[in-house]
Formats: sequence, structure tokens, C-alpha cells
Amino acid sequence: QVQLVESGGGLVQAGGSLRLSCAASGRTFGSYAMGWFRQAPGKERDFVAAIRRNGGTTYYADSVKGRFTISRDNAKNTVFLQMNSLRPEDTAVYYCAGSFSNYCLTDDSSYNSWGQGTQVTVSS
Repeated sequence: QVQLVESGGGLVQAGGSLRLSCAASGRTFGSYAMGWFRQAPGKERDFVAAIRRNGGTTYYADSVKGRFTISRDNAKNTVFLQMNSLRPEDTAVYYCAGSFSNYCLTDDSSYNSWGQGTQVTVSS
């Protein structure tokens, strides 16, 4: 399995931006589709964005479309989540995840490697 470590979380005012990074080690990063999920206090973990192995196809939750962008650099074994126009409702712990499957990437059961999460807090 690939090991994943997120970074880049923090406290930001509404309307601001953050860029999350997820560094992978272990098995070949390019063999994994990658996703970002988030979990707010007292709520279930929700899909945010995903990207296929070669980076050619991306998926987004409706709530973040047009504001968030997922990308990957396979040479650096890293996936990114650029978050713009942040809102208080984006406050959550954000998790990076890796999937051997290149399909059903909006479903967290498709993922077999998870990071520890990074906290994002958006103040109003």
C-alpha cells in the first residue's frame, strides 16, 4: 500500500484560499487514482474531488465545483487540492486517499489507502 501524508491545512477567513498537498510513499504513485474527502464534526465523511491515474479526468462534488481544483504531479508523488473562495461550511478534516481502481472514485469504499487528515477551518 501507499503511505499518504497531508499538509497545508489551517485557519483562513471566508473568501480565502488554501492549497492542500498529499505526499505519497511506498508503491508506485502512478498506479493509484487519488481522491480528497472531508469530514465535519458530527457528520459523515463526504467526497470532495478525485483524479484518475494519469490526471486526465477529474471529479468534483457539486458543493465545490468551480472553487476547488484537484491536480497531481506523478514525478513528485504528490496530489494537490487548491481551494478558493472558501466558505465556513468547508470547515472539516480533509483526507487524502488512494485507490487501485480507476473507477467509482466518488465512493470512499473504492479507496484502500488513507492519510491521517489535515484540519481546515474557515472563519466567517
